[in-house]
Amino acid sequence: MGKLKTKKSIAKRFRVTRTNKVIHRAAGQDHFNARESGNTTRAKRTDKSLAKSHVKLIVRSLSNIK
Repeated sequence: MGKLKTKKSIAKRFRVTRTNKVIHRAAGQDHFNARESGNTTRAKRTDKSLAKSHVKLIVRSLSNIK
C-alpha cells in the first residue's frame, strides 16, 4: 500500500490547529442573509470547531497536510 493522498477538496475547507482541533468556516454565508438576525450573521463570520465524531475522518483525509 502506497502513501495516502491528500483530499484537496477537504484541504481547502478544513485546517487542523496545534491542539489538534479541526476548524472550518460556518456554512450559509453566500446569500439570503437579509432575513437573518444580526446575531446569526455575526456568528457565521467566525470559524467553527468540528464535532469530535468527524475529526478522525477529516484528519485522515488531510494526512499529508501539516
